[in-house]
Amino acid sequence: MTDSPAETIGDVLAAFRLDGRTSLVTGAGRGLGRAMALGLARAGSRVMLVDVNPEDLAAVETEIRSAGSQVASSVVDVGEEGQVQRCLAETLQRFGGLHVLVNNAGITSRSPFEDLPREDWERVLRVNLGGTYLCCKHAARPMMAQGGGSIINIASMSGLVGNRGGDNSHYCATKGGVIALTRSLAVEWARHGIRVNAVAPGYCVTPMTDRLKQRDPAFYQELIGRVPLGRFGTGQDLAGAVVYLASDASAYVSGSVLVVDGGYTAW
Repeated sequence: MTDSPAETIGDVLAAFRLDGRTSLVTGAGRGLGRAMALGLARAGSRVMLVDVNPEDLAAVETEIRSAGSQVASSVVDVGEEGQVQRCLAETLQRFGGLHVLVNNAGITSRSPFEDLPREDWERVLRVNLGGTYLCCKHAARPMMAQGGGSIINIASMSGLVGNRGGDNSHYCATKGGVIALTRSLAVEWARHGIRVNAVAPGYCVTPMTDRLKQRDPAFYQELIGRVPLGRFGTGQDLAGAVVYLASDASAYVSGSVLVVDGGYTAW
């Protein structure tokens, strides 16, 4: 005898719940990181918010707490190993475990590569790839000790294709590195029950794209015109992808790159 359709749907929906789990989200103070943190909280997870800006953190923490979810925050530069270690220890002490890590913190700058200052190269590499390395490294042992977890690295479609408009090849290089690291760790840590996946967003509505819209509206419209779905992504689009990869709904998914780009890289 098979389950009725209603029972089957109920089982599927339940697999997306994160009740009793703890998630740590870097770069959670605004924009896409905030949306991911809110999505995880609404799915039932306790959330540790991480960012370099204390005012942004306080606002998101208040927002999540007012919705009835358990939340804490920590001001952390993910490129500093001591700060990452302190934050992980604080998370374990406060919540008793770590089940989901979302490596979202990232920065960029714009410069033709032939004029790119070495300090810009090293700064972007330090945060985007170095921060992912440090957070994965120090989250791994507690996840191993509890029998597994889910690590979600926020890459970019720019790690898969050349970036329209150029002038940020160093950023693209770091996101390509995040994708390669994701796949390698998925294989290396599978025996510990740790799933490692990446989300590769396309163009999204962010303060950066808002500035582009003001500075060069014609180019902004050209970019939208290249997206088959005809719009930029939103925080909600990314939050759904992250909740899926954090949850048991993706229990057999590891080493994958979930591209959320409205079809941009399909042509």
